[in-house]
Amino acid sequence: MHHSRPYNAEPPPAALAGLPITPLDTFYGRNHGTVPELDPATWRLTVDGMLDRPLTLSLDELRATFPERTVVATLQCAGNRRAGLTRVRDIPGEDPWGPGATSTASWTGVRLADVLAHAGLRPGAAHIAFTAPDVNEQGGPREPYAGSVPTAKATSGEVLLAWAMNGRPLPLVHGAPLRVVVPGWIGARSVKWLERVTAQREPSAGYFQAVAYRVLPPEADPGTAGPGDGISLGPVALNSAILRPGDGERLHAGPVEVTGYAYAGDDREVARVDVSLDDGRTWAQAGLDRPDGSWAWQHWRLTLDLPEGRSAITVRAWDTTGAAQPEHACHLWNPKGYANNSWDRITVTCGA
Repeated sequence: MHHSRPYNAEPPPAALAGLPITPLDTFYGRNHGTVPELDPATWRLTVDGMLDRPLTLSLDELRATFPERTVVATLQCAGNRRAGLTRVRDIPGEDPWGPGATSTASWTGVRLADVLAHAGLRPGAAHIAFTAPDVNEQGGPREPYAGSVPTAKATSGEVLLAWAMNGRPLPLVHGAPLRVVVPGWIGARSVKWLERVTAQREPSAGYFQAVAYRVLPPEADPGTAGPGDGISLGPVALNSAILRPGDGERLHAGPVEVTGYAYAGDDREVARVDVSLDDGRTWAQAGLDRPDGSWAWQHWRLTLDLPEGRSAITVRAWDTTGAAQPEHACHLWNPKGYANNSWDRITVTCGA
């Protein structure tokens, strides 16, 4: 638990190990304000902006009008593994997320593309913006949460307006009655408690699109950063982490199975995972599960023969473009602590 109000929590790494689908009570929670309690009976979705036929839909109307779809997708917070960056240099005011700010679910809803086509999306609408009622309480202006994605992503078939998660009604803390699910992109773009979808020429002007969730230069002051500064985060960077054994764990010497996850955002897949016992001088290739769909993480495992004493275990992944994770967190440090996808490292101690 990083905060109770607003609720921000991640599972211990071992709770994610070996599970292609994350149980609802294990799925990480990331919020910027108090969780709003919306009445599904009176809730309405407004679809407006650069459209021929703006819409106002109840949940029942949404379900009755459009075909139901299910997508298995991993969501990952942009601050996942921030704790590794804080070991390089302090990041004041930001939660030290470990490797558990990522989870995978089976999401059910309707394609955003179908809704926009029904509303008559006009040429020139380059971005689709999302607005929710939860008000920011964690730095920055007190305004409702908002964000956007380019229309090319919004109209791809995998982006959903979802009302169910793992075959059950969407839990309140995960966005009930309706949320956006943008597979392959940082979790901040999968807006919860969705109330408005707007087709527009420019990206959302909301704080969490224009100012936050941007990688600033190391010398920048986040307190004075303005709209458009830094690099806007979208597709998730290639990442991997060790889930079991845990960092600092004491084990028996001999064969030990090491397991974890690897994930390549956007439309990439993980091609290979390597594990090292000598900080990258030599590597052994881990066994890699097939993903449960095109937008899901992959779990990996490798049995290592660990000697008595201290052992440092390192993991890196490669994706289908031939890209690999960068070696050190010090090369990635930024003032908000986003997008740490450096090699993951743990230390264990083995006895007889």
